[in-house]
Amino acid sequence: MQGETITETVNESDSALRIDKWITTVIGDLTRSAVQKIISDNAVTVNGKAVSKNYKVAAGDVVKIIIPEPTELSAEPENIPVSIVYEDDDLLVVNKPKGMVVHPAAGNYSGTLVNALMYHCKGRLSSINGIIRPGIVHRIDKNTSGLLIVAKNDFSHNILAAQIKEHSFTREYEALVCGRLKETSGTIDAPIGRHKTDRKKMCVQDQNSKNAVTHYEVIEQYEGFAHVRLRLETGRTHQIRVHMKYIGHPVFGDDVYGTAHRSIEGQCLHARKIGFIHPTTGEYLEFDSPLPEYFTAVLDKIKKQLK
Repeated sequence: MQGETITETVNESDSALRIDKWITTVIGDLTRSAVQKIISDNAVTVNGKAVSKNYKVAAGDVVKIIIPEPTELSAEPENIPVSIVYEDDDLLVVNKPKGMVVHPAAGNYSGTLVNALMYHCKGRLSSINGIIRPGIVHRIDKNTSGLLIVAKNDFSHNILAAQIKEHSFTREYEALVCGRLKETSGTIDAPIGRHKTDRKKMCVQDQNSKNAVTHYEVIEQYEGFAHVRLRLETGRTHQIRVHMKYIGHPVFGDDVYGTAHRSIEGQCLHARKIGFIHPTTGEYLEFDSPLPEYFTAVLDKIKKQLK
């Protein structure tokens, strides 16, 4: 995507959004700060004219975005607070906050979880995924909160990655989805691949895809919403978000696969539980992360409206 020029027309439903926020919904790989930098460099025009980051888009606006050429990335240690749920000589279990990017990428050169981990671990992280993703065994999206595991050495990394591949790695999420589900539990078995025309998206399709399986269970239903528990059998990019859209119940606040909501930044999705066999001891470990404040605040608001 870097080095490309993207031209999009604003839909009526997006009218009055600030242009920096609107662009982040169109180009999901860029942070808002990265978008603001592009705007300040006059690389964004609306109807042929440069605008400020405060400009509010209108239906029919033709927005042209010039994505900068990629630069050679490196990850540097940064003294950023990070919530460590568990740590030993082989691995860490981290509770990632919503809004934090996991590793550096174009538009996200610092402030990521990897930058924080490099400082915390003094660089002692597995090297399998290179200098940009040291220690990262699996990822969760920027606007998904919750637990993920980090390997401190290559031995642990390989064993943990094998558990994920063999589906023996427990990954349980909670989400607030739109609409009431007819079935209180079920399995979504639908292959996921890169969208043919919108390369920043994934979708359910038969060709150029990988098998993807998500198990769900309703925790509680409300008028127009459902609080659900989801267990990943596979771990495809955006799997839960794509599968819930596929069955007609997108995750609340998902501005890529559903509809953005002004009361929340990004989707209401939390990686609640993680379980694995320790690569050295052979012991099964499982960790749980309570729902964060942003999630419980939305639930409380829905419950109050029902009274």
